[in-house]
Amino acid sequence: MTTTFAKIPPAAAPADGQKPHAPTMSDVAELAGVSPMTVSRVMNGDAKVRENTRAKVMAAVAALNYTPNQVARRLAGSHAMRVGFLYANPSAGYISEFLVGLLNQASSNNVQLVVEKCEDDARDQARRLIANGVDGIIVPPPLCDDKQLIGLITEAGTPAVTVARGTPDPRVGGVSIDDYQAAYSMASHLVALGHQRIGFVAGNPNQSVSARRLAGFKAAMAAHNLPVAPELIVPGLFTYRSGLDAAEALLALAARPTAIFASNDDMAAAVVAVAHRLGLDVPGDLTVAGFDDTPLATTIWPELTTVRQPIADMAEAAVRFVVQQIRGKRDGVDAEPAQMVMDYVLVRRQSDAAPRLRPPSRLAGMAKS
Repeated sequence: MTTTFAKIPPAAAPADGQKPHAPTMSDVAELAGVSPMTVSRVMNGDAKVRENTRAKVMAAVAALNYTPNQVARRLAGSHAMRVGFLYANPSAGYISEFLVGLLNQASSNNVQLVVEKCEDDARDQARRLIANGVDGIIVPPPLCDDKQLIGLITEAGTPAVTVARGTPDPRVGGVSIDDYQAAYSMASHLVALGHQRIGFVAGNPNQSVSARRLAGFKAAMAAHNLPVAPELIVPGLFTYRSGLDAAEALLALAARPTAIFASNDDMAAAVVAVAHRLGLDVPGDLTVAGFDDTPLATTIWPELTTVRQPIADMAEAAVRFVVQQIRGKRDGVDAEPAQMVMDYVLVRRQSDAAPRLRPPSRLAGMAKS
């Protein structure tokens, strides 16, 4: 069962009779059984890559007839673009998916990526990127909600695109999903399974998507005439550690929830871990749902029911947007930054089920024995 909420599709499929899209770095990586970063290292002649790995990648390149920068080479004479990517996301799964999208689209748009991990003040690194002459900057969460950072970039006249920001910033381009509607859909799905007492693990309060997801959850519960007790909404920070703390609080309640919806997969995975430690069966005793559909969702057991946010597609769209802005700036065209809302999908896996009710007498008998 999948539920979709569509506004703007991530990419148009080729029409009948047209040639399929050229193979991407991800296609080569999948065929060779390696990461896109490894493909990039092989294509750039990195001597540290093992020979057997290099051979597998080159075999995949030959099989797919892959050529780096195919579109860029057709655009002979166009100037290369340098695009900065600022990130400070603690979720390795999220960032790896994001990088796949960036690398794919950069390869076909004659874009050189300048990646900066922000451990302290992102504004200092943004100033350095601007001083070094980058043509544009892409800003994913949580930095996309830093108003001072976005103000610094726009005041410098540098094209920028935010990704996965809960509310658009009109000063820059943006790519997102409808986090409110996605959370509403997931909460409604849990109610449809028969759950009435549902716990919610909120995201980092400094990120605008957190408020949108919480609002969507509350709206769905209200639409089904189900009250939400205050103790069922617990804070989180989008980290695994915060998910552990949230799960401990929810599962220690005298009347614990039959389902827990966490605002991202890292926290949902932590809920599953705590449930297992307490001897609870997932989903027999507790349904768990997440958000994002990062690789973690399918590497834990049971695999997570979650909201699929097309992270790689969003990153690709961000590159296209910033390239459009850069070209417009070079041509002297002053266009309003565009905003795109992409599809999400509710993905059902093994972590959800109808609530299981056990007779009180049986529980009492077990306690006495």
